[in-house]
Amino acid sequence: MTQNVITIEPEFLSPYDLLPKAIKKKLKKQLAHLRENPKHRSLQIHKIEESDFWKFYADKGYRCVFKQKSNLYMLYFVGTHELIDKF
Repeated sequence: MTQNVITIEPEFLSPYDLLPKAIKKKLKKQLAHLRENPKHRSLQIHKIEESDFWKFYADKGYRCVFKQKSNLYMLYFVGTHELIDKF
């Protein structure tokens, strides 16, 4: 089985640096799920309306925005649910 590839786009780094340590830890766990099984129920992947971006849950209050091409997942933004809704 081919594992998914995750890349980090430059614009991801600044919002990531601002995350609380506990959220970074949760995000790391969710990225492992994304790499191994993007259909994992805790990810709750959804398409962002009227865009070619998708999002998944880092935890209850934080989301990660990405684009997908085949088995490549490109991370663009991470932040609170409220920030993602404005994305």
